[in-house]
Amino acid sequence: MQKEYIPKDIELKVQNIWDKNKQFNVTEQNNKEKYYCLSMLPYPSGNIHMGHVRNYTIGDVIARYQRLLGKNVLQPIGWDAFGLPAENAAVKNSTIPAVWTYKNINYMKKQLKSLGYSYDWSRELTTCQPEYYYWEQLFFIRLYEKNLVYKKTAEVNWCEKDQTVLANEQVIDGCCWRCDTKVKIKEISQWFMKITDYAEDLLNDLDHLPGWPEKVKVMQRNWIGRSEGLEIFFKLAHPSKESIIVYTTRPDTIMGVTYINLSINHPLSLKNAKNNIIVANFIEEYHKTKISEADISKREKIGIITDLLAIHPLTGELIPVCISNFIQTDYATGAVMSVPAHNQQDWEFAIKYHLPIKSVILNIDGSKPDTNKSAMLKKGILFNSGKFNGLNYKNAVKIISEELISKKIAERKVHYRLRDWNISRQRYWGTPIPMVTLEDGTVKPMPKDCLPVILPENIEMDGIKNPLKIDFKWNRINLNNQIAFRETDTFDTFMESSWYYVRYTCPNYKTDMVDSLAANYWLPVDQYIGGIEHAIMHLMYFRFYHKLLRDAGFLKCNEPVKRLLCQGMVLSDSFYYIKKNGDREWVSPLNVNIERDQKGQIIKAIDNKGHLLVYAGMNKMSKSKNNGIDPQSIIDHYGADTLRLFIMFAAPVEMTLQWKESGIIGANRFLKRLWKLVFEHKQISNTDSIILSNLNNNQKVLSNLLNNTIVKVTDDIERRRSFNTAIAAIMQLVNALIHNLRYAISKEDIALRQEILLVVTRLLYPFTPHICYVLWQYLGGHGTIDDSSWPVPNKLVITNDSFLILIQVNGKLRDKITITDKNITEEEITKLVLKRHSVTKHIAGLMISQVIYIPSKLINFVTN
Repeated sequence: MQKEYIPKDIELKVQNIWDKNKQFNVTEQNNKEKYYCLSMLPYPSGNIHMGHVRNYTIGDVIARYQRLLGKNVLQPIGWDAFGLPAENAAVKNSTIPAVWTYKNINYMKKQLKSLGYSYDWSRELTTCQPEYYYWEQLFFIRLYEKNLVYKKTAEVNWCEKDQTVLANEQVIDGCCWRCDTKVKIKEISQWFMKITDYAEDLLNDLDHLPGWPEKVKVMQRNWIGRSEGLEIFFKLAHPSKESIIVYTTRPDTIMGVTYINLSINHPLSLKNAKNNIIVANFIEEYHKTKISEADISKREKIGIITDLLAIHPLTGELIPVCISNFIQTDYATGAVMSVPAHNQQDWEFAIKYHLPIKSVILNIDGSKPDTNKSAMLKKGILFNSGKFNGLNYKNAVKIISEELISKKIAERKVHYRLRDWNISRQRYWGTPIPMVTLEDGTVKPMPKDCLPVILPENIEMDGIKNPLKIDFKWNRINLNNQIAFRETDTFDTFMESSWYYVRYTCPNYKTDMVDSLAANYWLPVDQYIGGIEHAIMHLMYFRFYHKLLRDAGFLKCNEPVKRLLCQGMVLSDSFYYIKKNGDREWVSPLNVNIERDQKGQIIKAIDNKGHLLVYAGMNKMSKSKNNGIDPQSIIDHYGADTLRLFIMFAAPVEMTLQWKESGIIGANRFLKRLWKLVFEHKQISNTDSIILSNLNNNQKVLSNLLNNTIVKVTDDIERRRSFNTAIAAIMQLVNALIHNLRYAISKEDIALRQEILLVVTRLLYPFTPHICYVLWQYLGGHGTIDDSSWPVPNKLVITNDSFLILIQVNGKLRDKITITDKNITEEEITKLVLKRHSVTKHIAGLMISQVIYIPSKLINFVTN
């Protein structure tokens, strides 16, 4: 064993052993408990970043831990290889998307291997390969035949910059989720999947996911947006015979309706526009941009009062019909009964256009609400509502609903916010949609024996036109002696990432899309790791796709994942200076010289070129702020194990992680200390076993601490997923070992140290597998550490008589010690404590004037 810990001397050697032995390749074993650990598959952007490192290290820690428990662990990896960034990069770098993508995959694969992740590389998937997307095309056709897929001309969200359609979930605050460009509304023919047919299933099954973060489930419930209410018929006044159907969840406020509001896309709005240029212009103005629900609440309420009048269904009063810019066009009926006294948006509109405001709900104290400044939003007792006066909210909803329904004025309805999934993208680098259009306009699936529809890879990109649209050799074909035109839209890339986890279970299966025997052995996924930003996109789509595969007979379980962990972002210091043109120039933290105050706060920063910088605080690592830290540079300098240890120790996994060089240095220092401890131990080690009855008090304390550490680390990893506290507990055990047994003399000391080091090596192995692989060998562990087992506590050592003593020097806490002998004397405790390095270094050269001992609690040494 070499004296110094040099990561580059051991990490590649260990990785080569794993590769040679195919250490982490698995098959189905029905006699063994399975565990499927999965991190969201990466997009091959060219380089892994610290977000990748955090995500995949979490997964690897869990996978390695579960293997030590004796389980059959599947941890696969692949590449989400289609997508717009490849097109943009191809244009920018004068290459083609396929070349750029495969080059990035090869480089990123090397980077992932350099971190020592225990993947089953035999199951590697690349979604842009026909061997993968063939099954996706075939399944799409099956869904089309079951009427779960359809094409229609519809208003869609259009990103002008990316020149493509976006699903509703991909519009964030009115902007493209990818490039932040304002989204416009465009009418275009598109393909949709009927996710709304599964709305109730998707909603109800959230109640059966105890291992999912509540935040994610709340986001999905809100996005599905189930509401129960009434559709109420408001007849239009003579001479029209039409009715306006409004949807409401608050029938208790019906007596406060003072006008009807229509969306700009409501049939009556469009009909009115044909004969009214003012209405037509208004609709045109507000038809241009997509507006989110969040933006609607902030938007100025603007509209038009039409010449239409509706008849209140209970009072017979005539009420005006308006068209406004804040009614959701694609939710419920697109018409609402406006109650300005008890709805803030209705109130703002009524104030602006001098419409009546009628209060019908009393304040909590029974007084009449003042609606001069705002609407009164609380539910309560009805007044000003005729025969319904005095009813509370619950009774009012019940009684008014029953009356409206009995008079056939209303019907009970359930509505969802969720809309069908728009899966068409007007881009080249994606899976071709396997449909054709005949010369007579008939749309039909590509014959199954003609699949896969292969995307041509050797093309040129100009960044403007979709190559598929202008490649007539590809998009114009002869099909059964008929001229047919291929669909030139490609699938939304979320299609590929919605079922990859299933294909991992049977990547080489050629009979069908899924090998049900293999899939039902591995599924559901036991642990899934990925960012919270996927809560209402990927995580919704792949739950939906799973149910489609279930209903197609491939899968038995109802949900794809048992347990979900959403890791936090990685933050880093960010700096910039103002250029002459007024723009900000962001400077990498690696090129910044920093001056800090006594509290460690940055007070001055200058880059290598002499620019005085503005410190912009900790921000998410990104190219835009140039504050990313290249993982490879950390691996080259400190080693993969140091990076893995830091990334897991620096913060709880669900929280943001602040990147600090000092943390990396600290992690590396700890591994060096552990290496040195093992090296020194090997100079005098023996293989004698421990006889518990021979242990002295100090040795019993360490044995007890060892047991407690095993219990805590196991619970932190298994149940709590609190990896940082698990590492802290291991570090405390190592520190205690160094303080008490670094220079062990007795046979019992040496044997106990050997036992503790073997346990520490296994406890650390999931976090730092390379160093632990080597240390296990040096310590004489049985076989390789990969095939060892997770340590279990020795119940014979655990005692209920132990207590913790705090150790102080001049009133400052310097250490802690666990005492297992309840009959120990003050003199014995004093002698025991004075042997500890943490105490002696603070009293060296000083006289102890007083020893203050509080039995079973504290000992304090006062010096002159």
